[in-house]
This record gives sequence, C-alpha cells and structure tokens, in this order.
Amino acid sequence: MQDKSIYEELAEKLEIAGRRSQLVPRILKTILNESEARLLLAASPPATIEELSAKSGIDAASVEAMVDPLFKKGVLFKTRKPDGTRYYRVRQVLQLHDATAVMNNPPPGMFELWKEYTRTEWGEEVGAFQSPVLRVIPINMSLEPESQVLASDDVTNLVKQARNIAVTRCSCRAIDGACGMPVEVCMQIDRAADYAIERGTGRKLTPEEALAMLQMCEEEGLVHVAENKQGVGHVICNCCRDCCINWTSVRTGVGKFASPSRFRAVIDLDKCNGCEKCIDRCFFDALSMDDYGSFAQVDEQKCMGCGVCRPACMLEAITMQAVRPADFVPA
Repeated sequence: MQDKSIYEELAEKLEIAGRRSQLVPRILKTILNESEARLLLAASPPATIEELSAKSGIDAASVEAMVDPLFKKGVLFKTRKPDGTRYYRVRQVLQLHDATAVMNNPPPGMFELWKEYTRTEWGEEVGAFQSPVLRVIPINMSLEPESQVLASDDVTNLVKQARNIAVTRCSCRAIDGACGMPVEVCMQIDRAADYAIERGTGRKLTPEEALAMLQMCEEEGLVHVAENKQGVGHVICNCCRDCCINWTSVRTGVGKFASPSRFRAVIDLDKCNGCEKCIDRCFFDALSMDDYGSFAQVDEQKCMGCGVCRPACMLEAITMQAVRPADFVPA
C-alpha cells in the first residue's frame, strides 16, 4: 500500500465525517511546500513557536520565519495569550476555501481546483454538517411594519452593533466570478474584521459605508447571509445566484447548509400584473406564474425569505410576512 503524502495527511485533518477528498490534497500542494505542510500538521492544538519546533522537527528560527507567510495565506491563525502568541492551523475545508480564496497573490491553478471541488465534492461535504451554518437575513425594505422584527433579523442592526467592520472579496466570486456581480462585498465583523485587516485581505469600513454597501447589494439583487446564531456573529455575506456555494443544499436537498429567514414572500393578487420581474430575481425557484400566466405565486417550501424579489415589483404587490415564531432557531 502506497504511503500517504503529507498533503493527504493534512487534508484528512480538515475533512469531516471520514471523507476522503481527491482534490483538497492537490489544493494544499498549490499553497504549501512540504515544510509548511509539516508545520501545519503540528499546529493543533494551538502552540508557541518553540512548541511547533519541537513537534515538527523544524528549527525555531525557521518556524518563526514561516508563521507570518502562512498567516497571510489563510492556513495558520494566531491567538494572543498572556504567556505569548500561539498558532493553530485551519480547521475545516470550508474555512480553507474562504480564507485562501481571498489571499493576496493566489498560486496558479488553485482557483481552478476549488471550482472543480465545488462541482464534484462540495455536496458531500455539505451533507456532513449537523445543522445549518448560515441563515438568510431579509433585506431592510422588505419587512412589514407590523412584523415582529428581531435585532438578529435586521442587517442594519447587525452593522450598528459591530465594534469593527471590514470588507473583503467574496470568496466564491473571487474563485469563479462568472456572474459579473460585485466582488468586494463580504463584510467581516469584529474579530473577523480585525483578522482581515491584519492579514491585508480586508479594508476597514465605517458603519455608514457598510450600510451604503448593503443598499447597493440589495439593488444588485444579492442575498444577505449571516452566521446561524443570535447576535452579531463574524460575517455578513452578500451572495449571488451562480457562484456562491451556500445554495448547494437548498437546490439539491443535500443537507441544510443555509437556513431560511423567519419570513416568506406573499403576493397580493389584486396588485400583481404578471410582469414576471420578481421571478427573474428569485435564486431559489420559489416564484412562478400561475397556470393561466396571470400573476406570480410563491412556493412556500422553496421561499428562503430573503426579500430580493420585492424591489423588482413596482406595484408593491409583494410583502414579506413572518411565518415562523420570533424564537425560531433553525435546527
């Protein structure tokens, strides 16, 4: 039996549910030389430079020279403790995807391998998650005044609560980008913003700049997505229809990677003139024309409650109504 390469060993540390990827070792090989891969294997749990040297067999001076380039590549992270800085490796393939996609000066061939991974292996990875990682947040203009809007439902509130905000390139559109939608619109919040600015992959935003960017994303028809937790979280993604990997499970039923918001689109049949503009905007095939082609209708099982359809309706025939309880927490 052939011995595993160091890249295969490292890939196995990142995968979940016992998966064996054919592509992740090849992706790692474009990013790392063998010494860097050996250092990453040693970087769990978090360790000092001296501890990494002892575990990896690489002299401390070489380890110290390697940690900053690996940090900037997005494969090594740092935590500052009273007794010194400790370093730890990337923990999951999803984290590897998002961090390496926005690195400065990405290596040749890496993006093509990530695109192939998305086409052929990502669906299996999604199926291994136990609960949704992300949740949709409805756009601000879409919610009815009488709806009980929680702070976590309101993207404006998330921005205003943030201590620090940065914007990076969208990892999915940085890799693909065929849709032509804006790329530098992935907002990092608080610690994630600190990380992006220190790494040199993000630039700082004021709250006013962030809100203006969110409005631009809504006009472009991008869907707001945040971490599936109460509170501010670490990221507000602005996702497109074609490039973003978040929708794989929504469209194929392989697990539930992204959860819907608490809201659903509702059509006022007395106002709808059947123009179909809302249908063109829906990512999720949740809108269609009725059997007679007279007005739009909503598939309640497919609607993710993003509200992107509503700005397309000049007649204001679409409203967003709360259909899940205020304490809704997706499983």
